Amino acid sequence: MQFLKYSVLPVLLAGIWISISEFFRNEFLLKAAWVAHFDALGQKFPSEPINGAVWGIWSLCFAVGLFQLAQKCSFWQTVWTGWWMGFVLMWLVTGNLNVLPFAILIYAIPLSLLEAFLASWIIFKFKRSGK
Repeated sequence: MQFLKYSVLPVLLAGIWISISEFFRNEFLLKAAWVAHFDALGQKFPSEPINGAVWGIWSLCFAVGLFQLAQKCSFWQTVWTGWWMGFVLMWLVTGNLNVLPFAILIYAIPLSLLEAFLASWIIFKFKRSGK
């Protein structure tokens, strides 16, 4: 039971937070920018349920990565390293593929930092309880 409370639960809660944050940012705040960018490329913005499911898996994987970082790193090291690995590398790849509307970064950078911060906070809150 301790494993579930101090390992699985923080990962699930952080994963849920990440999913909500991603959905809100990309489907509400920045959807028009994504759609316009993909239209300019002659493509349809991928927002089918299967795409949402893949983002859900990504969110859970990001939460697992943050949890693993939290086992060896300080809170701020977890936030910054997790943000770098989860977002900066994704933006490099999507930018390289020409599917990243760079104009969204003015919003995406602070919102993704908040996302990584709160996900790390959730993990550390439960992690501390488990010591």
